Amino acid sequence: MPGVTVHAVSHYRETTPVGGPPGQQLFLNGACLIDTDLPPRTVLEILAAVEKTLHRERTERWGARTIDLDLLLYDDVVIDTPDLTIPHPRMATRRFVLEPAAEIAGDLAFPPAACTIRDLLDNISAPHPLVVVVGVPGSGASEVASVVADAVMGRPLHAPTALPFADGGSRSSLARWRQTLAAWSAPLERGRWSDASGTTIADYWCDGLVAAAADDLDADELDDFRGDADAAATRSITPSVAIMLVADPAALEERIAFRARRCRDHTDVFADLATAALVCDRPGDRVAPLLQLQDRLLRRLRTPGVRGPKAVITIDASDLSQAALESTAAVEAMI
Repeated sequence: MPGVTVHAVSHYRETTPVGGPPGQQLFLNGACLIDTDLPPRTVLEILAAVEKTLHRERTERWGARTIDLDLLLYDDVVIDTPDLTIPHPRMATRRFVLEPAAEIAGDLAFPPAACTIRDLLDNISAPHPLVVVVGVPGSGASEVASVVADAVMGRPLHAPTALPFADGGSRSSLARWRQTLAAWSAPLERGRWSDASGTTIADYWCDGLVAAAADDLDADELDDFRGDADAAATRSITPSVAIMLVADPAALEERIAFRARRCRDHTDVFADLATAALVCDRPGDRVAPLLQLQDRLLRRLRTPGVRGPKAVITIDASDLSQAALESTAAVEAMI
């Protein structure tokens, strides 16, 4: 295409389909490195034109197709709009993307994690990776994590204790938050971590406690707790992948009402909403704090750091069945 120079093309790889309808044939995957002065959206339009020329039909998500061209990276640009997201939002866990990309451009930067493409590939290639499925109470993180663990035959790891929100809306003590941190971090300590191959799927992330504690602790206590969390992190396994379930206000209100009024004593679905601090007769009163916590969790996950997960995927949690399918596909793509 005019204005585009191809520098390198990887070998092609046959891969098993991930997600999508059953019974599909093998896919053929590769990557290319180009040089262009065209802006990202123009490059995307060029890719769409090539797809149209080769009779790409969009009839079913993740279904069979003649051609599928994705813009993975564009220099160090980060764009997040409804019609264009760069880097590609799913590339960090997809082996069928990272292997050919690392072959021809392993040192290319991946800005969200302040690392390289080769680092991303190494990240999902650990013998025993830790994948955390996280979200605010009511997001369905525990339920989705269980489904993913079953689907990929992984080891499930559930939070040993609930978040220490105090009854009646009063503040919890620093001591209670420290006790929770100790319980959450103990199964993740490096000395206890198995070297056996496999994947552990956890429904919690210790750094998430810092985001949650911000509602309960004053500034000095929160600084002390951050120090405790940093110390625990140095002793613990770093998650390879974090899947963040993002719930909208309507879904949270519906789930709080479901838990509070109809089946509190008959099911453990959304059990993380069962504390008196989150369940009340007027669900909307509890949604705003959950949304604030959700924003803090997202900011913490998206801040590059030496101990944070290199791969972060956000998934809409409004439909838990779909969220479970997408989360499972993200983990299956690592294998």
